[in-house]
Amino acid sequence: MRVLSVNLGSLRSSAHTGAPGGLTGIGKEPVSGPVRVSAPGPKGSGGSGLAGDAIGDLRHHGGDEQAVYAYAREDLDAWERELGRELAPGAFGENLTTTGLRTGEAVLGERWRIGGALVLQVSSVRIPCRTFAGHLGARGWVKRFTEAAVPGPYLRVVEPGEVRAGDAIEVVHRPAHEVTVSLLFRALTTEPGLWERAAAAGDDLPATARKRLTGRTG
Repeated sequence: MRVLSVNLGSLRSSAHTGAPGGLTGIGKEPVSGPVRVSAPGPKGSGGSGLAGDAIGDLRHHGGDEQAVYAYAREDLDAWERELGRELAPGAFGENLTTTGLRTGEAVLGERWRIGGALVLQVSSVRIPCRTFAGHLGARGWVKRFTEAAVPGPYLRVVEPGEVRAGDAIEVVHRPAHEVTVSLLFRALTTEPGLWERAAAAGDDLPATARKRLTGRTG
């Protein structure tokens, strides 16, 4: 399990975002050399956890719970076959393109040690939005991405450090509740009946997801 590439984005104009100024940082590209990763602060004021990575809509993206976004190269390959086109690392707006790691089976609250000092914790899941759909330009993208239920995890920074392409990823802690990234995503989208199973994550359930799920069942 390792980091295949580290991807950063710069702000660009987009007709598909409601962010102030119509800017988005979703288009990310691989960079060489180490990148510093640290907790960015609360949503609304904190952006990306990666130094040099831009976020256009701080209302809905970034902050401690969404400091880093990871997506598996294996899942990008599957989407390449479905869409019939190449998807370079960073194509989904992910900061870390991983290989050898089944990110959909990652458990909420599990911790990854990357390289030497950096420790990240699986904190939430990516919910597709119109900015993502506009960026990909694929017909019916939000529905297709949702039905596939392979969203990739958001991670918070537990111990800051540097990350670079080629760094090994080691799962150093995995909670016993077995609530995976895929399960939480399905509970939030297509299968609200999974809420009771998702709630077993307890304190590892992200606050934003808890609010949405409680609204569905309340």
